[in-house]
Amino acid sequence: MSDQPEVLLLDYGAGNVRSAAKALARAGMRVRVSADPADVPGARAVVVPGQGHFRQVMEAFESSGFHAPVMAAAHAGTPILGICVGMQMLLTDSEEAPGVAGLNLIPGTVRKFEAVPERKVPQMGWNSMRSVGDSALLRGLPAPAHAYFVHSYYVPATVRVDHGALTDYGVPFWAAFSVGNLHATQFHPEKSGAVGLAILERFRRNVLEN
Repeated sequence: MSDQPEVLLLDYGAGNVRSAAKALARAGMRVRVSADPADVPGARAVVVPGQGHFRQVMEAFESSGFHAPVMAAAHAGTPILGICVGMQMLLTDSEEAPGVAGLNLIPGTVRKFEAVPERKVPQMGWNSMRSVGDSALLRGLPAPAHAYFVHSYYVPATVRVDHGALTDYGVPFWAAFSVGNLHATQFHPEKSGAVGLAILERFRRNVLEN
């Protein structure tokens, strides 16, 4: 369908592009996968996947040439969707890679879960989310909603977010959020069944088609 909104999915060498592309397409979006930073200006929306160590992801992002155009798009109000480490990249920095700068679009430091006998690290499996405020990603989502997580590092609940979803794994953390034109999920929507698909559909409907 030609009236499907197009999203630009960044292929910079540190994200599971294939599974993200399939999930976005299932949610009703036309997906343009690009390794060319020149495609970012003028994009209707930009999706930033991320997988692996924070240092490796940021170094791949920097060397790809995407940093400057993505920052410009973010400041210009273009919708940005970060997935997994793509969410963590939006913050100032991460305990996983001291001294490595994130994009600093949202002030805050990504923290590491503390391993205790009853809670293994990484968190691996389904966990529930509770909605806070009115995130475009979660609007009208039936509660309780569960998503599938695989991560050792998290965005603390103390990071200033008015609209999102909190999950608890020993400590509360942001499972998803919407901060202005910046949207993100810590979990992989494509691994989170009907809830993951519903969240991507809400990105299409509430952000791109609004």
